[in-house]
Amino acid sequence: MDSTLQHNEDTQANRLIKFGMRMGVSAALHPFEYAKVLIQIGYEPIAPQPGKTFLGRPAMILPNIFQYVKHIKKVDGLAGCYRGLTPKLVGSVIGVIGSKRVAEKFGLDDNDDNESKDDSELTEEESYERFLKSLKRDLILHASGIIITHPFQVISIRMMAQFVGRETIYKSIWSSIKEIFGQEGLFGFFSGLIPKLICDLTCIALTSTTCYLVNKYYISDQGNRTYFAGFIQFVYASVLYPIQVVSTCMVVTGSRLQAGSPPHMPVYKNWSDCLTHLKSTNQHKRGSSLFWRYYHPQIRTDSFVPYPKLSKY
Repeated sequence: MDSTLQHNEDTQANRLIKFGMRMGVSAALHPFEYAKVLIQIGYEPIAPQPGKTFLGRPAMILPNIFQYVKHIKKVDGLAGCYRGLTPKLVGSVIGVIGSKRVAEKFGLDDNDDNESKDDSELTEEESYERFLKSLKRDLILHASGIIITHPFQVISIRMMAQFVGRETIYKSIWSSIKEIFGQEGLFGFFSGLIPKLICDLTCIALTSTTCYLVNKYYISDQGNRTYFAGFIQFVYASVLYPIQVVSTCMVVTGSRLQAGSPPHMPVYKNWSDCLTHLKSTNQHKRGSSLFWRYYHPQIRTDSFVPYPKLSKY
């Protein structure tokens, strides 16, 4: 009994340490996420410069992520690079607590006999059951975490989007809550939630299923399985990236911010309308590359050349 209690305490301590490290890394990298959010909503404050691609072709080069962060620091100072960090960290803490409660309520712990066994010790049926249970746990916990933290994500993104129009509407978490609830009601806190859920949960489902099938028939070494899981997750995340851009845009569109209003951004009816528009203007992958960024002129689908006026002879 004492050894089991000690093991549980050590496990809990390790989880707290890992969570603290994740929070620290998230805080340290926030300026880069800040710049990426501004890129995703289509804000380019620095004009592209002539250059060349890897193949030597002439192209207009946009500033990379480091130059973008440098521009933010030049405008707002070092402290300004961390705008939106507080609600993000608060949301992370609340999300972990909420996900833990969900896990306890639905009995989604990973303490059963099959979990402690090596894959080679499992029958084909036991291996399949482990896969289904793990996938179910990951989907439920991730979905609950997204839903719980999304209101804080909305506040964080809108705080960052104020850089475009230099507003001060979203000053703190409390003032942001009053602004969103007063202007948009309860649903305003969940702007962009549907594409966020679709993107993340689809990526988890595809990655888990692919890893299960490939590991079952082709990969037996645990180290190679880890590398493959990271690689295939990157592939699926890249494919689904346009939906992530849509989620960020839907958080901002229709708000009182200049970043979410014409001419900076159309007021989208829904997330599918946003995705259709971004694809039609070749802007659905903006922010996917943070180091080698090339300028692609927007394709205007709503413009037309008027008919010439005919004069009488």
